[in-house]
Formats: sequence, structure tokens, C-alpha cells
Amino acid sequence: MLIPCPVCGPRDIREFTYKGHASYLDRPAEDAAPEAWNEHLHLRDNPAGPTRDLWYHGGGCTAWLVVERNTATHVIAGARLTREVRDAG
Repeated sequence: MLIPCPVCGPRDIREFTYKGHASYLDRPAEDAAPEAWNEHLHLRDNPAGPTRDLWYHGGGCTAWLVVERNTATHVIAGARLTREVRDAG
């Protein structure tokens, strides 16, 4: 399976490390209640279908990516740098 790295182009999935759902980018405030941190860190959906995940390109440019993929079909629809996703809001 190939991941389309925005920096390096299409690369083999073995160059990347899966780091969790892209919602990890939406961290609670540092002073948030423990319940908010518990939900952020431990309570995750496990969708069958389209999802957005964080991947680290450790075998290449060392970029952090948000990869859009389908968990049912394994089709990867695209990837963006995490900083672009954050800046877009």
C-alpha cells in the first residue's frame, strides 16, 4: 500500500508509523478537567469506513501527516501535512 507523502510523493507504507486518529490534534487545554483528558486519550471511535489518521514518515522526510483512508476498503484518498490541517482549522 502506498501513502502519498506531500513532501516525498507516493511511498511504501512500511516507511510510516501509525500514530492514532487525527482527533489527537484537537487537544484539551492544559488546565482541562481530568475527564476531558481521559476522553481525549482513551475514548475513541473505531469506524468502518472513511477516517483521518496521524502517520509519521520516519523512513523518509520525518513529516507528520493526516492521512484520509477507508478502514473497510484500505483505499487511501489523500494525505496532508499536519500543520496544513491545523492552519485550515
